[in-house]
Amino acid sequence: MARMLEKYQNEVLPKLKDELKRKNPMSIPRLNKIVVSMGVGKAIAERKRLESARKELASITGQLPLVCKAKKSVSNFKLRQGMDTGLKVTLRGKRMYEFMDRLISVAMPRVRDFRGLDPKGFDGRGNFNMGLTEQTVFPEVDADKVEFQQGMNITFVTTALNDQESLSLLKYLGMPFRQ
Repeated sequence: MARMLEKYQNEVLPKLKDELKRKNPMSIPRLNKIVVSMGVGKAIAERKRLESARKELASITGQLPLVCKAKKSVSNFKLRQGMDTGLKVTLRGKRMYEFMDRLISVAMPRVRDFRGLDPKGFDGRGNFNMGLTEQTVFPEVDADKVEFQQGMNITFVTTALNDQESLSLLKYLGMPFRQ
């Protein structure tokens, strides 16, 4: 069993049950999925960037990323409909909890000048979004072999009814929010 899943079941569930005053354990918020995405807009000119980002995202998440294509043509960006513009991975179950554990305990402490996550990153429906400016904060990526610095967006999708419930869930799981 993943360490973070065990923490959720043994520590977080009872705390949330008391805080939200709910008796039904299925009504308590839980993590549904984590979506990790990379916008690789410069891959239009250089195909090598997309392949490089694809390998690194696969090593970080442990799952092959899906290539996202442009929905519309935009002449100012020299973009045509159907061109490859990004990558995304949807993590669920055991992989989701293992990724979250690595993100909190290994990657975030390696971010330069990290002062905590912005608690305003919620979307109003209980989902939290955060961004990383470079992929080298993960130990799976060898910093010497990285050709292009690439940022990524990480979305935590929860079953919480509002942002406050989601904030409580993520705080109890160990997400370092700033005060």
